[in-house]
Amino acid sequence: MIRLRKLARAASLLTTPLAPEDILSLFNPVFSARQLRGVVTRVVPETADSATIFFHPGRGWQAHRAGQWARIGVELNGVRQWRSYSLSAPAGEDPAITVTDMGAVSGALVRNTKPGDVLFLAPPQGHFVLPEHPRPLLMLTAGSGITPVMSMIRTLVPHRPDADVVLIHTARTREDSIFLEELAELADQFPNFTVTHWFTGERGRADFSSGAELDRLCPDWRDRAAYACGPEGFLDDAESLWAIESGTNEPETDLTIERFSTNLGGGEGHDGGLVTFEASDREVEADGATPLLDVGEDAGVLMPSGCRMGICHSCLTPLRAGQVRDLRSGEVHGEPGQLIQTCVSAAAGPVNLDL
Repeated sequence: MIRLRKLARAASLLTTPLAPEDILSLFNPVFSARQLRGVVTRVVPETADSATIFFHPGRGWQAHRAGQWARIGVELNGVRQWRSYSLSAPAGEDPAITVTDMGAVSGALVRNTKPGDVLFLAPPQGHFVLPEHPRPLLMLTAGSGITPVMSMIRTLVPHRPDADVVLIHTARTREDSIFLEELAELADQFPNFTVTHWFTGERGRADFSSGAELDRLCPDWRDRAAYACGPEGFLDDAESLWAIESGTNEPETDLTIERFSTNLGGGEGHDGGLVTFEASDREVEADGATPLLDVGEDAGVLMPSGCRMGICHSCLTPLRAGQVRDLRSGEVHGEPGQLIQTCVSAAAGPVNLDL
């Protein structure tokens, strides 16, 4: 069946005008002059609901730095969906993403991806990367927040045995803890790499809102460059602690944070309006707290998207009419022709979008 499909595709190409890239793509699935792609080379289960997907990118991919993320596109029911994932492979090697089954796109990647599948790609991004100058490091992670930090650890620890790295990772249970065995092996091999696992199902929530717990787990934590990645509450505690230690209202530069989500509570209690997707000829009543990106996707409109948290600006869309509310701040704004971020904007009355 697969061979017949390939022959049919070859026949169709031979009977239509061809560009050079069309001919190349027939023999190399990741070649495209229009869209960066990668072919899946390996899929490794990590936990019951997570997997690491290794892929070989096509021409045009920029080698990632340890800790960066990239937008990954997959086609679901004939519609290309984009999501942002941290890259868990070490810098200098073919990339990989470690995905947990949460939502339609992540679920499809974890459950259905197999070697030979083609992913759509965007270049690596992000500033959550290793410091330029070597110094002792403290890594605070929770849940899937270990993913970008694992890229850092894989890049640094095996190649710099003198690197002084402390990792404190929290997960619900041992079975939920991603990379558990690999981290144990690295800690055994490299004495300067220290790993502490905190299983909340056994010990309760780790409290990093004061320095007492860190004083016990890593007594010299104040002298280290710290990286934190995990759920909102976990990161808020870290920010508060570092701000207190710095004696200001802001955390010191010694703390670098990567967030996977954004607080979008700015629309609660506000009215929405009728959203008109002009190019798609669709109208939807929306409340004042739901991002326009979600409103459009639920209505079957093809919506550009990326990080879904107001960082990458991949969802920028022209506003034809009306005003929107920024769900991060609650601010209402909008002028005809203004580009708005649909992932963090909700209707503030009737809205017309150029989609």
